Amino acid sequence: MPHTIIRSALFVPGSRPERFAKALAAGADAVIVDFEDAVEERLKREARDNLGVFLDANPQTAVWVRVNAPDHAEHAADLAFCKQHAGVAGVLLPKVESAAHVAAVHATGKPVLPIIESAKGLLALAAIAQAPGVERLSFGGLDLALDLNLNTGTHAAQLFLDQARMSVQLHSRGADLLPPLDGVHPAIGDPEGLHRVIRHAYDMGYGGALCIHPKQVPVIHAALAPSAEDVAWAKGVVDASAAAGGAGAFQLDGQMVDAPVLLRAQRLLALAAG
Repeated sequence: MPHTIIRSALFVPGSRPERFAKALAAGADAVIVDFEDAVEERLKREARDNLGVFLDANPQTAVWVRVNAPDHAEHAADLAFCKQHAGVAGVLLPKVESAAHVAAVHATGKPVLPIIESAKGLLALAAIAQAPGVERLSFGGLDLALDLNLNTGTHAAQLFLDQARMSVQLHSRGADLLPPLDGVHPAIGDPEGLHRVIRHAYDMGYGGALCIHPKQVPVIHAALAPSAEDVAWAKGVVDASAAAGGAGAFQLDGQMVDAPVLLRAQRLLALAAG
């Protein structure tokens, strides 16, 4: 994978090869070439061909691929493509509902990034998170709301979706996975709303989010950037730990610093470094 810290993962349709280079230049931590929702049925095979040509012409490029769902006619061919190309750094697996779905992707030798976006996926979270090959989970709130017949935009729907987000984060930690990614914010022209939902996801332990437009990338990064005060505090903790010779616990400015506090400081500095 390009980075273990992923704040933004930008989708680009596999049917729009003229956008591949632009997406890679947008500053996202990862680029996802989409073979699924963003590609018309008649263009599915063409999307694979487009990415194959691009990767052959740009051998140093690394992208993720969102393959078609396990029950789609093109799923097996998508997996064969991912296995064949070294430039595919990870496979985003939509509509995952079992560990068996993960196993089929794991056979490609690529890291698996399941998207939890159905009731069946939620109910199988433990098995999915623990399945071999899974690197991190993603939360597909839009599809999940549709599957559960939630009245999107209401307080009740938000409560349910946040409970589901919590479950995804809980199982991510339980399986020692990298921090999960939140789902897309569909309103491209709503930077304030995007900033708000990204901070909300971050406060729930998420590491970043999927996004659908280059304009969303800097908004996500800004929402996740630690404040100057947080960075100064974290640097002070790390420097004090080094000065203390790695002591298990010590005091700094009248506060106890132990291993969990030091780990939080290190994470903040890593996030600030991008």
